[in-house]
Amino acid sequence: MRIIDVSMQIHPGMQVYKNREANRPVHTVTRQIPHDSVNESRLELPLHTGTHIDSPLHMTAGGGTTETLPLSSLLTACRVLDLSGVRGGITRDDLLPHRIQAGEFVLMRTRNSDDEAFQADFIYLKKDGAEYLAETGVKGVGIDALGIERDQPGHETHLALMRKDILIIEGLALKGVEAGNYVMLALPLSIRDADGAPARVVLLDRWPGN
Repeated sequence: MRIIDVSMQIHPGMQVYKNREANRPVHTVTRQIPHDSVNESRLELPLHTGTHIDSPLHMTAGGGTTETLPLSSLLTACRVLDLSGVRGGITRDDLLPHRIQAGEFVLMRTRNSDDEAFQADFIYLKKDGAEYLAETGVKGVGIDALGIERDQPGHETHLALMRKDILIIEGLALKGVEAGNYVMLALPLSIRDADGAPARVVLLDRWPGN
C-alpha cells in the first residue's frame, strides 16, 4: 500500500493567501534545552492556513462549525482529476469530460501544484463549475489552491457547494500525484465552533487490507 501525503507543511516561510503577513504562521520557541529541561514551542496561525477544510460557518451566518463536519465523508474513496491544462478558472466544460458521478469526492490537480509561492492568478473553480458539481451531487471537492474561488462577488463558488452540503478542501499539495482513484484520509483538527481547520490529508492507492 502506497501512502501519499498531499498536505502542505506548516512553517513561517510557506505560501499564504494573498501573501498577507497577517496570514503567516508564527512558530515561537518558549522553552529550550539546555537552558530548560524540555523543548516546547507555540504556534499561532489562521485556521485557513495551508491544507485545510472549510466549515459552512466560513461563508454562512449560523452555519455548521468544524465539529459538525462528517468524518465519514472525509475517510472515503476519491478521484484525482488532471486539470493542469486549465488557465484561469475551472468551468463546467472543463469538468464534463471527466464524467463525474454522484457521491464522488473529487480532487482537482491544476498548475497551482507546480508553484511553491502564492500566485495571484491561481486556478480556481468558477461558479458554473461549482454549480455543475452541485447538480451532479458530489460528496466533496478539493483543490490545490489556498482558495477554491478567487475574489468572486458574493462567494458564488463556495455557496453553490455549501448549499448542497458539499465538503471543501483547500490547499492540497498534488504535485506529482497521478490522476486516478485513491482512498483519502482527511482529518481536520477538532476545534470547537471554528469556521475551518488545518488538516492532514493523505491518499492511499488502495483500501488497507485489500
